[in-house]
Amino acid sequence: MRFIKSIVPVVVVAIALAVPAFAQTAGESMHEAGQEMKHAGTETWHAAENAGKGTATAVHDTTITAKVKESLHKDDATKGQDIHVSTKAGVVTLKGNVSTQSTATRAQELTEATKGVKSVNNELAVSGSSASKMQ
Repeated sequence: MRFIKSIVPVVVVAIALAVPAFAQTAGESMHEAGQEMKHAGTETWHAAENAGKGTATAVHDTTITAKVKESLHKDDATKGQDIHVSTKAGVVTLKGNVSTQSTATRAQELTEATKGVKSVNNELAVSGSSASKMQ
């Protein structure tokens, strides 16, 4: 009985010391979990923001392509020619076959004059000519 009386205070003191340590560990875990959630939220925000920018770029490129096609269709030198237009990040690529070198040059000039065009890759081939591509 004497042994039990001497052990009980030791056990009580040990428990009293362990409870704050456990509480601190739980608090730290909760803080870490909160930080991880905040980090995940930030990453999600950045992913959504980048997706929005990508969509805006695609819409802008589609607008440029439409304007270039309209310009080529309205011009007497390029109207009816086999010219394919694509745009990526403001860089327009012209592909296809045209009847003369001056038509290929005119297509490039019209494209360069279109608002939003950063540069032009002129890959037009002149039909029946050994000069297959213009740069």
